[in-house]
Amino acid sequence: MTAPSTTNAAVRPATAAERAERAEANGGEPTLEFAQRTPYDAYVHASTLHTLQQTLSKDPGEMSFLMISQVMELYFGLVRFELRETQRLLAEDDVYGALAPLRRTVLHLDGLNAAWNALHWMTPADFNRFRNLLGEGSGFQSAMYRHLEFLLGLKTESLIRPFKRQDEVYHDLLATLHGASVWDDVIALLARQGFDLPADLLTRDFATEHEAHPAVEAAWVRIYADQGPDNHLRLLGEALTDVAERFDDWRYKHLKAVARTMGAKVGSGGSNGYAWLQRSMSRTVFPELWSARTAM
Repeated sequence: MTAPSTTNAAVRPATAAERAERAEANGGEPTLEFAQRTPYDAYVHASTLHTLQQTLSKDPGEMSFLMISQVMELYFGLVRFELRETQRLLAEDDVYGALAPLRRTVLHLDGLNAAWNALHWMTPADFNRFRNLLGEGSGFQSAMYRHLEFLLGLKTESLIRPFKRQDEVYHDLLATLHGASVWDDVIALLARQGFDLPADLLTRDFATEHEAHPAVEAAWVRIYADQGPDNHLRLLGEALTDVAERFDDWRYKHLKAVARTMGAKVGSGGSNGYAWLQRSMSRTVFPELWSARTAM
């Protein structure tokens, strides 16, 4: 038998009866004595999380910038988790089941977008007080954000090059790049559901970005024509549309945050900053879901 991890030693399952017994023994007061660290810390690792804010300057504003960046990274990871769960359910033809992780994804993206509000105070002068200390560090180098782009179908092979010296990160990204995106899985699902889609859409090189196809658009026009309550494909389309919309909101808020704090200055990561972000926003997530609306 494998010994329990010492990091989780304070986490012990409890039944409803045990909780009731503890509450009675405590007279309704919270438990204050534990043999080891609190079960909350053992589960959440809060004491570890709060050691990760290591600023490079004495400027108090840098703490906000660093911590909000870390919060966004956690949200990126959470959204990736939900999108992969969505893919698993789509592969099993569980359309209704896939709605739950997609709806959670929308809520997570709402939280991610709200995080930008915590940086509204930052002016160019505020950012400039510590910006030079960041060197070439840039959000462009977020591997987890790149996973999100790839899972949402925005594939660019060259963008994994910065991670070549981080072997595990690089190969994880490589797998996501060459794997099917959520949209590829949706297209495969539609084909299995009997929609007439070209075979080359199902066997294409997934490392390249999907190009909008009239047959996929026509399938969505047909799906939306059925307004019945049991049309789970239409519900899927709306959930995916919500995801794409919230992701676009994040890209727009990123663009405006850059404009607000540094204008059109050269980006820390070597790009032309604002102009680079403007170009990236022109790429559409789940394109046929949007174009089909013209024909509905």
